[in-house]
Amino acid sequence: MVNNQIFDLTGKTVIVTGGSRGLGRVFSEACSAFGANVVVAAREQAKIDETLAVLAANKAECMGISVDMTVEGDIDKMIGETLKKFGRIDVLFNNAGTTRKHRFIHEETNEDFDFIINTNLRSPFQVLRAVLPAMMKQKSGSIINISSTAGLRAERPEIAPVAYSAAKAALIVMTQIAALEYAEHGVRVNCIAPGVHHSELGRGHGLEPQTPEQQAAHEERMAKIMADVAMGRYGDAEEMAGLAVLLASDASSYITGQVFVEDGGRSIKH
Repeated sequence: MVNNQIFDLTGKTVIVTGGSRGLGRVFSEACSAFGANVVVAAREQAKIDETLAVLAANKAECMGISVDMTVEGDIDKMIGETLKKFGRIDVLFNNAGTTRKHRFIHEETNEDFDFIINTNLRSPFQVLRAVLPAMMKQKSGSIINISSTAGLRAERPEIAPVAYSAAKAALIVMTQIAALEYAEHGVRVNCIAPGVHHSELGRGHGLEPQTPEQQAAHEERMAKIMADVAMGRYGDAEEMAGLAVLLASDASSYITGQVFVEDGGRSIKH
């Protein structure tokens, strides 16, 4: 008999890093709507408060924590405060990340390369490492790392610098290794690789067109990308909600080590 409550998250505690905006806010909203207690972890308190106000419409509890994911002490604080309030951690959306302006490799700076690798690979590793002991103790847990189609292949016109793609590719392999190492402890580890979605990634890092010429070049590049998408449009961030709940819930109880691509069919053409 099929359990029609297999997507229910009531009683589960979910941490969403980078949970105050973009895809992270969608993950937070979706899990809260299905009954989970959600911990919104991000840098900006104002954005956290905005997200908590949205989640307040649901019956489940929620909590915001101001965290810099590049600071190991902040990550420990996030885990500690979550366990203190809820007593367990059932789901982690390892989502926090950023990017920088694209440059050709010979033009790339060490500063930007290190910043992206530190934020998009080292930090997710540290969060993963910090949450695993609690899940191992429970003998259950679901971890969802957020990669990108930029981590699956190189193509033009691409919107990401080399360090971003390298970090997202490494995150996929890290997902697979963790899935193998912790399956015996009841912990599942999967990965979502979104294509182009309407979200806030990269805002505040100089990616927005600043001049009419940059705006025209940006629109041309994005039009080429859209033309390459089988469904003929960009994704909306809210369209990630269903996949998020699937992987967070018992509906995916026999799924681990997998990469779920949500890109409107763009990748099937390559």
